[in-house]
Amino acid sequence: MTVYDALIGPFAEFDFMRRALVGVLAIAVGAGPVGVLLMLRRMSLTGDAMAHAILPGAAVGFLAAGLNLFAMTVGGLVAGFTVALGAGAVARATEMKEDAALAAFYLVSLALGVLLVSLRGSNVDLLHVLFGTVLALDDATLLLIVGISTVSMLILAVLWRPLVLECVDPGFLRSVSRAGAPSHLVFLMLVVLNLVGGFHALGTLLAVGMMMLPAAAARFWARDLTAIVLISTLVAAASGVVGLLVSYHFGAPSGPAIILVAGVGYALSVLFGPVGGLLPRFVPRRHLEA
Repeated sequence: MTVYDALIGPFAEFDFMRRALVGVLAIAVGAGPVGVLLMLRRMSLTGDAMAHAILPGAAVGFLAAGLNLFAMTVGGLVAGFTVALGAGAVARATEMKEDAALAAFYLVSLALGVLLVSLRGSNVDLLHVLFGTVLALDDATLLLIVGISTVSMLILAVLWRPLVLECVDPGFLRSVSRAGAPSHLVFLMLVVLNLVGGFHALGTLLAVGMMMLPAAAARFWARDLTAIVLISTLVAAASGVVGLLVSYHFGAPSGPAIILVAGVGYALSVLFGPVGGLLPRFVPRRHLEA
């Protein structure tokens, strides 16, 4: 097998592979920066909870119109925002912490979504919702994913400073500006939007993987926030490309293959990353070197 056959041929010869490639690259562009912000907020598991929170809405859309892109997208968005705002309201109105409230919403949402899909759909439909169909993306789905990534980039470009400051020092942001609460709402919107985009390609169980694994891996390679965001996006894109190639050559399911490749990238970063990695700790350093 030549290098062309291994790396380029699948994308050059098959339209479905090119569509999948565009989809995973678009997801990487939007999910990479959002995953870094989630990590900065120490909300990594919150992202996972919100990924499952969109399932009941997508299931309601499925019950109403089958595997209809518009119905499932609107349902997922409504459910995601409802759970995010509902968990926040419970946390503010009671003594329960927001992570515990999200966990409760997440468990109920996951069970309800699986139940709703199972009532009308087959096992194939359930697998489609849970694990996605990145190799079967059509034009409308690609436009949706690319549109979500574009909107995410525009919002991040305009509101980057308050979003970052709300991550690292929300108290200071509230003291100097009224942008604290709006920034938090915008951030939740970005998370839900990108999870819904990832849902159509990777399903509800794996969509958050393209956010958190590249972000966690990038943390071991840089200290500067801009560099971390760039590395996270590149790792997500590389995971998508390599995962598709693994799926093509070895017959593995495409969504899990992509996330497993991202997991390998994270493991390598833990071992070899110069910023807190395991092996660099054993390399002798010069006196007073950071």
